[in-house]
Amino acid sequence: MPVIGFHNSHEQIHPAELLTAVRHAEEVGFSAAMCSDHFAPWNLAQGHSGFAWSWLGAAMATTSLPFGVVNAPGQRYHPAIVAQAAATLGAMFPGRFWVALGSGEAVNEHITGQGWPRKDVRDARLRECVAIIRALLAGEEVTHHGLVTVDRARIWTLSDQPPALIAPAVTVPTARAAADWADGLVTINQPHDTLREMVAAYRDAGGRGKLVLQVHLSYDPDADRALEIAHEQWHSNVFPPPLCWDLDSPHAFEQASAHVRRADVTGAVLVSADLAQHAAWLDEYAGLGFDEIYLHHVGQEQRRFLDAFGEHVLPQLGVVAPEPAVAI
Repeated sequence: MPVIGFHNSHEQIHPAELLTAVRHAEEVGFSAAMCSDHFAPWNLAQGHSGFAWSWLGAAMATTSLPFGVVNAPGQRYHPAIVAQAAATLGAMFPGRFWVALGSGEAVNEHITGQGWPRKDVRDARLRECVAIIRALLAGEEVTHHGLVTVDRARIWTLSDQPPALIAPAVTVPTARAAADWADGLVTINQPHDTLREMVAAYRDAGGRGKLVLQVHLSYDPDADRALEIAHEQWHSNVFPPPLCWDLDSPHAFEQASAHVRRADVTGAVLVSADLAQHAAWLDEYAGLGFDEIYLHHVGQEQRRFLDAFGEHVLPQLGVVAPEPAVAI
């Protein structure tokens, strides 16, 4: 069975509450964690957006979990800063950190005041950033003039084992194109045939490393409440690219999703009050060959989800909660 991890959504939850949640996730048996890196939420009901890198230091220092983060270098973040941040976490927590590098979304990147580039330009910029970050993590001094500029940058505190640079992808072409630079692939729950095609495209193009899946789900013992949670929190996240890349504010997402019905969110979120159904869905995803699966309960209250999945779902997937420490 794959690693079953807990996804931490900074857009939805206050960072202090999220820190409590990820600690509890480890206590109930989750064996890894990942988080988003946003400047703004997707909609007004979500209402948060803590700084991921500050939070990661606290989370990694107070748990023993391996962590990943999804980041977009090139506009909001200079790639040298991403490399320095990743190297520092890698040095402090050896072997416990990876970063997924994507081309970004306007809702986060527009804050710099630069224009939002075409997708082909963003993809080219990402490739430059990946090469820069990889060179810096290898200890090289980097000067680069292109879609991004770097002047004699060097990372002075390096990790013995550079963090893996993973490719995030939601489409088959993106997965295929990333195969020549990525140390692994991360995607989200989609129809099984799409996921099979994405994995095959990545592997057939020479893609190496682990396969990671983030699963959006909504659980509540009351089925109507589970659907209500999914709609309230995730109604703005049902749009395929390029719309989700190009809307530039939570208000714009609210306008675009004004007519999204409750039933519409079930295409993006696995909604059920039945824990056996959730376990069956996850078992099916595991059968597609994913090495790590990260569960994202789209509600803002996490403890009920964590307790229920820790007790009833993780054991069905072969995951057992660690024994509590015994005071001596």
